[in-house]
Amino acid sequence: MVQYDVVIIGAGASGLMCAAQAGYRGRSVLVLEHTKKIGRKILMSGGGRCNFTNVHNSPANFLSANPHFCKSALGRYSAADFIELVERHGIEYHEKTLGQLFCNESSKEILQLLLTEADWAGVKIQTETTVEQIAGEEQSGYQLKTSQGAYQCTSLVIATGGLSIPNGGATGFAFDIAEQFGLTVLPRTAALVPFTLQPQDLEHFKPLSGISHNPVEISIGKTTFKEALLFTHRGLSGPAILQISSYWQLGTEISINLFPELDMQLWLKEQREERPRAEVKTILASIMTKRLAQAFCELWQINGVLGQCSNTQLSEIAEHFHHWKIKPSGTEGYRTAEVTLGGIDTNEISQKTMEAKKAPGLYFIGECLDVTGHLGGHNFQWAWASGYVAGLAV
Repeated sequence: MVQYDVVIIGAGASGLMCAAQAGYRGRSVLVLEHTKKIGRKILMSGGGRCNFTNVHNSPANFLSANPHFCKSALGRYSAADFIELVERHGIEYHEKTLGQLFCNESSKEILQLLLTEADWAGVKIQTETTVEQIAGEEQSGYQLKTSQGAYQCTSLVIATGGLSIPNGGATGFAFDIAEQFGLTVLPRTAALVPFTLQPQDLEHFKPLSGISHNPVEISIGKTTFKEALLFTHRGLSGPAILQISSYWQLGTEISINLFPELDMQLWLKEQREERPRAEVKTILASIMTKRLAQAFCELWQINGVLGQCSNTQLSEIAEHFHHWKIKPSGTEGYRTAEVTLGGIDTNEISQKTMEAKKAPGLYFIGECLDVTGHLGGHNFQWAWASGYVAGLAV
């Protein structure tokens, strides 16, 4: 049985960050990865350019049953700290909307950064290794039986992520281990995920697949996001939809303001003065695509010329566009979800070290915990921060 100070299961964002920090402290570290390819979610993210953090990152960007849990880690390892690391490695990056930072070239650069840090810290990484059994012993730490042999460690870190993107290697491993050691695991669901539509709505909007509209304001209760909307062959997507999906529950409606930056009623009155003979759908096609204008006019039975529309009719048209109510049939599920909502109950975990309170020497980091970020680099920042603080503790 080979002995290490620290064994980390999962060579993703949080696992590699943790490994480097532990290695720099002089700990002997082994990272086990069950797939052949390391960091697949890192490589896939941000359209291949990795949205690695967000300059506006704060605890307010996360959902959790305990919203205070993430504060300690995010406070100790901030977006500015990771940006400094990126700059130290000479990676060029740019800022997109809402503080999102992306590599200029490729997400491979972020993965290489992590692998370089791990290498400098003396970390050993072993791929294609399946963990078959874990046993905890009070005196000797943890024993692992794997497809590549047996290992023993003082500190064991679970960094295997959540259930999202199973073809990227995601499994429920972390949740199984948490339950094995008596930790509560909260209900999980796909988040940052496209919506599917009811059959009658899908029939109407499916021909619009590939068309986007920006910006829209999407709301559930008092929670609102203002970003782009995209129509797909199965329903609705785009940043605004992905954001609100984390707050949506089956059977509830979403409200969409298609023109959040326009007083539609006032604008229609002005257009009526200027172009009284123009058809309503023609006027609408000047502020959205022609196909979208036509689809919504058919949906709400809007027709005729502007000059024949009364103020009441214009008010009704404006109301439709400012408060489009639609009830999704569901989501695309974990297959396309960017993250998993819910997970290991954070009340079971030390917010300063990520150690399980009931199992000394056992740590959980990253997406498997009940900490879910908004779209736009926040989930990576949680991976860096949770990995960093665990790396200082193991």
